[in-house]
Amino acid sequence: MASIWVGSRGTIRDYPGFSPSVDAEAIHKAIRGLGTDEKTLISILTERSKAQRQLIAKEYQAAYGKELKDDLKGDLSGHFKHLMVALVTPPAVFDAKQLKKSMKGAGTNEDALIEILTTRTSRQMKEISQAYYTVYKKSLGDDISSETSGDFRKALLTLADGRRDESLKVDEHLAKKDAQILYNAGENKWGTDEDKFTEILCLRSFPQLKLTFDEYRNISQKDIEDSIKGELSGHFEDLLLAIVHCARNTPAFLAERLHRALKGAGTDEFTLNRIMVSRSETDLLDIRAEFKKHYGYSLYSAIKSDTSGDYEITLIKICGGDD
Repeated sequence: MASIWVGSRGTIRDYPGFSPSVDAEAIHKAIRGLGTDEKTLISILTERSKAQRQLIAKEYQAAYGKELKDDLKGDLSGHFKHLMVALVTPPAVFDAKQLKKSMKGAGTNEDALIEILTTRTSRQMKEISQAYYTVYKKSLGDDISSETSGDFRKALLTLADGRRDESLKVDEHLAKKDAQILYNAGENKWGTDEDKFTEILCLRSFPQLKLTFDEYRNISQKDIEDSIKGELSGHFEDLLLAIVHCARNTPAFLAERLHRALKGAGTDEFTLNRIMVSRSETDLLDIRAEFKKHYGYSLYSAIKSDTSGDYEITLIKICGGDD
């Protein structure tokens, strides 16, 4: 089961000689002792894969009759607490909670919605929708519908459905056809047919989209990004540009998000925690490489200069090295 999730480009792997009961006991001691032993908590939770962390949480509950995440919440504080709780939360539940937080209260965090819905696979989206319903007794689609509007809403709902084609096969004929449809829906038309953009960009596989964008350039002599910027606006434009960026290079898209989260006054811990935790077994090595390539310094050094204390130590362990 675990192996499906572990991409070869992650920084965290299965821990050899893993024993959930030994880990659960060590964590319990670290929390229950006089003063918390953060070092032990960090070294265990950052050196186990997400599948292993779920087994530890199960074992902890069975042995001590309490949820590990609740004990961590009661014992830790601040950003460090949020990060440690994220590490022991099942991935689909974590994403569901992030989506809920993005839509809660005054104003919607569109960037977070866009980032999660564009970077998760169709299978992950189905799991997230299930988790969302289990936790909130409301469908993800209903909440998206009530918090967003127009073409942005339509496109988000299409993504939330988890219907994007996941096959790696590309169809050249379809790419030519879709490129022509996009051209006719935008550049070649008075007014824009937004639905066509949504349909193609939200349902075709990433490799298929890459080919479509090449064909688009042949037909229109323009990059699809330039057409989207010229034809569309607002959050809908942001969403489609994010899809294009992800289709071309998901790690580069996420590196840019991390860069934004770490630069300027104040750190965006919400984004930082989400990307570091959710990509640690997928493509964090690639994200690190893209970060270094685009910004000239390492993700490791950016985290070091922008965070501190146990929070910094934990992020650095997840980051897994300097570049």
